[in-house]
Amino acid sequence: MIEILTVCTGNVCRSPLAATLLATRLADLDVRVNSAGTYGLQGESMTDDTKRLAAQLQAGPELVDAHRATYLTEAHLASPDLILAMSREHRRRIVELSPARLRSTLTVREFARLAAEVTDAEIVESATAAGDDDSRRLRAAITTVIGMRGMTPPPADPVDDDVVDPYRRSWETYELTGAQLAPAVDQVVRVVRLALTR
Repeated sequence: MIEILTVCTGNVCRSPLAATLLATRLADLDVRVNSAGTYGLQGESMTDDTKRLAAQLQAGPELVDAHRATYLTEAHLASPDLILAMSREHRRRIVELSPARLRSTLTVREFARLAAEVTDAEIVESATAAGDDDSRRLRAAITTVIGMRGMTPPPADPVDDDVVDPYRRSWETYELTGAQLAPAVDQVVRVVRLALTR
């Protein structure tokens, strides 16, 4: 089984939205997606506007309804094959908790930016070389994506690797969050599916 973890602050907006979108789009594969927050509002459901946005982006309603916020601990970081932070601040917190996860943790938009520079054939080739184990295949594909760091120019503004936090803000901010997150999730789904191509 492949494991993916998404991380934001309160675990009521960005990371659960990302997790439910990924889980919905990868539902036919042996993939488990969880989320947590660096200041997780323990036990809280997604905000109403996040639920509305999730419905617009066609996340599974049962996944949305089932979500309860969780506070990020070191234990969450032990097993995921890929950890996707919603901002550079969250990535920094993850690496502080578990320095060994430095190379397998990216912001979701950074992942998408780097993955866009890797061809389908390159992802499949790296996964194939890793053998038949799904986890090893995905980790090899992620290594190929991360290998684009330093090969491609960074964004003109570092904030472009972050997903804007909509918590307690306008619906227009939620829409911006969705517009930033959805295409990034598409790239993650692309890499996962290619990594599992036999």
